[in-house]
Amino acid sequence: MKNNKTSKWYNTLLWYASYCKGKMILSIVLSISGVLLSLIPFYAIYKIIEKVIANSITLEFGLKYCIIAAVSYILSSVFKSISTGLSHVSAYTILEKLRLSVIDKFNRAPLGYVSGKSIGEIKNMVVDRIDNLEMPIAHVIPEFSGNFVLPIVVFVILMIIDYRMALASLVTVPLTIIPFSFLTKGFNEKYAKYIKSGNDVSSAIVEYVEGIEVIKAFSKSQSAYKKYSDAIEGFRSFALDWLKSTWLAVKLSFAIFPSTLLGTLPLGILLYIKGAITPSELCLCLMLSMGMMGSLANIEIFMNDLRKMRYTVEETTEFLDMEELPEKQTEVIFNNYNIEFEDVSFSYEQDNEQKAVNNISFSMNQDRFSALIGPSGSGKSTIAKLIARFWDIDSGKITIGGNDIKEIPLKQLSQIVSFVTQDNFLFNCSLMENIRLGNINATDEEVIKASKVAMCHEFIEKLDNGYDTTAGEAGAKLSGGEKQRIAIARMILKDAPIVLLDEASAFTDPENEHKIQQSIKALTKDKTLICIAHRLSTVSHADNIVVLDEGSIENQGKHKELLETCELYKNMWLAHIGAKKRSIVRGEVLTDV
Repeated sequence: MKNNKTSKWYNTLLWYASYCKGKMILSIVLSISGVLLSLIPFYAIYKIIEKVIANSITLEFGLKYCIIAAVSYILSSVFKSISTGLSHVSAYTILEKLRLSVIDKFNRAPLGYVSGKSIGEIKNMVVDRIDNLEMPIAHVIPEFSGNFVLPIVVFVILMIIDYRMALASLVTVPLTIIPFSFLTKGFNEKYAKYIKSGNDVSSAIVEYVEGIEVIKAFSKSQSAYKKYSDAIEGFRSFALDWLKSTWLAVKLSFAIFPSTLLGTLPLGILLYIKGAITPSELCLCLMLSMGMMGSLANIEIFMNDLRKMRYTVEETTEFLDMEELPEKQTEVIFNNYNIEFEDVSFSYEQDNEQKAVNNISFSMNQDRFSALIGPSGSGKSTIAKLIARFWDIDSGKITIGGNDIKEIPLKQLSQIVSFVTQDNFLFNCSLMENIRLGNINATDEEVIKASKVAMCHEFIEKLDNGYDTTAGEAGAKLSGGEKQRIAIARMILKDAPIVLLDEASAFTDPENEHKIQQSIKALTKDKTLICIAHRLSTVSHADNIVVLDEGSIENQGKHKELLETCELYKNMWLAHIGAKKRSIVRGEVLTDV
């Protein structure tokens, strides 16, 4: 569905409800039928009372109407139960589609839009907020229909008996509207603050749990816990303030509203005395008016739930309206996998004069080893992410094999690019399945072969469950070096023609780093290899080294050329050699690749 800011929230909900249109319609029909059937016992009682007053009741007559009342009650309950079951199935279908749409949107949106949201906010939306739609959808939509029809039918029946009794049954409605109006005043603003407060709590919890190691290491547990406790205290205070501001209106509304007898009972007695209605009609009017008030009270509750549902759908729509990366659907043909940057500029924030990459031009050719080096913040990782099209550039052009990457379908682009970073994410499943993500059709033997090349087979075999060992949440059970080697095995298994290595061996010990670099070099033959490294010895033998500084290209060339022509590279190399010598003095062995 194509969403936009001007679309109505109910249009969004109706579109997702179309997946279960038949079930929803049947649920509403059964709900209305069940409500109407629930009126039949009142009629049965009316007929029995009529006979009792006339002193003409018989056992056969009484049993007949008792059976009618019982059957109608049972059918009413069955219809309502089936209606509720269908509405719950529909509700969970709608929730499923909504969640899948949000996640699909994350896949299509620029990485910056997603990473700009806090984990707590995303978790709160995808898990909690959307889950809160289940009760309103499952109950409000079908039951609202039934409860809306019932008062209309009852009011018509009362009008047929005596219009004055019909009007008297509504006497408490105006008295209820006044206190209930306090509930709706400023509801959207208050509810928005309530949601924001909940997001703050979720974010604080996630941050506290994820950062617990750092918190303990730097003895910041007290200050970090205070931030967490302040968020919870703020949420508690807001919730209590909201409750205090509405509880009196709620109590008054639900105390006055059902009191329909305030109007119908005295008027009914007066009409009976005047001979306008019979005793049995009086009893029927009293019973029906009391039943009608229950439905009207439910409508008030449902209207409040609808307002909450509206806010949740509108909030979800904000995620669904995230800007998507424009994508072509027709796959392109590659004659080669040379990468060209032509006057490329990019900034993470729109209208930001500070460019992460500023008007750069260079090429990285197939069957060549290209390296990106420079100080922190110089734009190295940004360039790698632009090649993978995590964002779109502000100006200029990036081509692969002569094809503008904007013309390459995202799925095809992801198939030809392997990206390994220093912060590799592993899923909480077996190591075998984590590696197989590189090629879901790979056999166990192919996974093991890739693991051996990536130097991770040996440590995996030593684990209690071998390749069936789970990686833990985000790979928490493995060290940084082990996670990197798993990610490299995944990359090797993918066998993509373009390989991006962003500090891919940063956590690997020197001995295994040398072996991994040799393996990568052998496996990337005829591929386009781009490596980002702070450890310059790792890339000193590259065919072309691009030196970056503050988003611009300082110089490029081979190692020996840059030592003579680029002051920045020379200083970085001397600093690297100095660090290397200090490591040797400490007894460490560093191997140049």
